[in-house]
Amino acid sequence: MKFIHLSDLHLGKRVHDFSMLEDQEYILTKIINIIDDEKPDCVLIAGDVYDKAVPSAEAVRLFDDFLYRLSKHELHVFVISGNHDSPDRLAFGGRLMDRSGIHMSPVYNGQAEPFSIQDSYGLVYIYMLPFIKPVHARAIFDDETIESYTDAMDAAVKHMNINTKHRNILITHQFVTGALRSDSEEISVGGSDNVDSWVFNDFDYVALGHIHRAQTAGSENIRYCGTPLKYSFSEAAHEKSVTVAEIGEKGQLEVKMAPLTPKQDMREIKGTYEEITFKRNYENTDTKDYIHITLTDDIDIPDAVSRLRIIYPNLMKLDYDNERTRAGFSCDTVGSAERKSPLELFTEFYEYQNNIPMSEQQREFSMELIEKIWRDSL
Repeated sequence: MKFIHLSDLHLGKRVHDFSMLEDQEYILTKIINIIDDEKPDCVLIAGDVYDKAVPSAEAVRLFDDFLYRLSKHELHVFVISGNHDSPDRLAFGGRLMDRSGIHMSPVYNGQAEPFSIQDSYGLVYIYMLPFIKPVHARAIFDDETIESYTDAMDAAVKHMNINTKHRNILITHQFVTGALRSDSEEISVGGSDNVDSWVFNDFDYVALGHIHRAQTAGSENIRYCGTPLKYSFSEAAHEKSVTVAEIGEKGQLEVKMAPLTPKQDMREIKGTYEEITFKRNYENTDTKDYIHITLTDDIDIPDAVSRLRIIYPNLMKLDYDNERTRAGFSCDTVGSAERKSPLELFTEFYEYQNNIPMSEQQREFSMELIEKIWRDSL
């Protein structure tokens, strides 16, 4: 049985206040193209369909269109909710959609009845387990001691009563210990949301969602497929893909990655304002990509964002890397503000902001300005 593993679509997401809807619509079409080529038996979507629990109307329409296009392929589609989704909203209409091969995970109540798909080797059982927290599991399994995410997941898996003689697939949305995170993911303090991989030992494949970089988690059959798009500049160097897996007889698994090329990439550029604008060291790259620019000039460039967006219209983020930003500065607090002149106070403020002393020309200009303000206020 062949299947496509997707997760973390985050439909409706905004990155640095840029809407990603057009990029998401584009990449979903690319995924449909891969499905046309691969002809899988099913598609697994492992949570975080939306970026918010109450998604925008545009995001809902985009997912509705994606599901409709998938339904035309006469395959099974399995969808669970992630930590960004509302389980109740995502489960709406699930029993009706089952008839079209679209299987939406119900709100978890302690039961996870599997779907079965027949292939030449027999039946494959597919379990759907939405994102759960220990507090949810304690309310359901009140006779068990559940203190951690591992405990919660272990209790949920035990109640599935898995027959390990068959081939079993789990779709879930959790952070498995050891996985590499990105800046665009929600992080729990101290790694308190970790789930140990041993709880998945009874499954032949675990389709994970939550982590935005494609990777294994403890073994080759426990996998994150990653996001189809880059959602932070910490992912700028990542290669996005769709995971294509095929299960043969018990114990046989083949996995490959089908690359995804975005409509607009994410890139990071570093240099002085002159290098980036006039020397055009980056003229061979697409200026419509989403850009993070780090300027190395010692002095801030006035209205830099507006000026740089003439060349890079999708400039998302601008910061500086120079002596001022690399070192800290503490104002002299020995003398009280009442005993310092306006020029002394402004000089300290300037050094605190820029980590360099004012030049004599700047001091003279500041003094003239202070005196003018002082005269005008009399």
